[in-house]
Amino acid sequence: MHSIAIAGMGRMGGNMARRLLAKGIKPVVWNRDTAKLPRLEAAGAVTAKTLTELVLKMKAPRAVWMMLPSGEPTETLFLGLLSLLEKGDVIIDGANGNWNDAVRRAKKASETGIDFLDAGVSGGIWGLENGYCIMTGGPKPVFEKAEPFIKALCQDGGYMNCGGPGAGHFAKMVHNGIEYAMMEAYGEGFDLLHASPFGEIDMAGLASVWNRGSVIRSWLLELAQNAFDKDPKLENLSGIVPDSGEGRWAVEEAVRLGVPLPAISTSLFKRFRSQMKDNFGDRLSAALRREFGGHGVEERMKDEG
Repeated sequence: MHSIAIAGMGRMGGNMARRLLAKGIKPVVWNRDTAKLPRLEAAGAVTAKTLTELVLKMKAPRAVWMMLPSGEPTETLFLGLLSLLEKGDVIIDGANGNWNDAVRRAKKASETGIDFLDAGVSGGIWGLENGYCIMTGGPKPVFEKAEPFIKALCQDGGYMNCGGPGAGHFAKMVHNGIEYAMMEAYGEGFDLLHASPFGEIDMAGLASVWNRGSVIRSWLLELAQNAFDKDPKLENLSGIVPDSGEGRWAVEEAVRLGVPLPAISTSLFKRFRSQMKDNFGDRLSAALRREFGGHGVEERMKDEG
């Protein structure tokens, strides 16, 4: 490929463009909100205010990496690029999208002679400094065309073509399901420590100790240490934990394929629970305890709805 563009300058896309620049690759960048473009232009990127301008500023064959939220934003961008790119160009879908959408887009792109890769991207805001981990799906020759750009974005050995269209997003879906379960395990463990009879345990200190030789050491545990260093009692945070989609899809696929995922499923449902201010089912349980055993209940405040 002669040139690459990143379409979408959010937390991930903007840093991916900056990492390419640090590796000596000058990307073209586009964003729906053009206010973000001047800073990237100052950093050395070529900016485009429209998709037409983006394509015109690139030398064929082109690779355009989509980094918008999954769903309608990515679909609209995909269709726009499909109408502007030429045979032999590559569209890379880097959104955390459903793998079935990637399969459909790959088929649609192939009908116009445009190549397609789906790319699951992990690394978060730390990817700029540390490098990303990228899982792609698509034909091997297409992957090889885009590989120099993928390699520049990643840590050494931090990328892999996982199979045909959709395989990259399927792998990322499983990756995020595992992430859900690991986060839940750490949350439960530290919750038990918080309730221990030994007073206030130094959570940051213990996380640091566990990261030095223990079997549960991990980057997530390093991040837990960072969080405790900033706010030892986590008093400045809400306990609401959104789910971004991949965990749901992993559980849905597990049901479809008959694969038991008890830990990942529980962690997903725990996230649902965290988003509920006052659960109807819990109120019924309280009412039942009152009815069959005369147990006391707490009345809701009127302004709670």
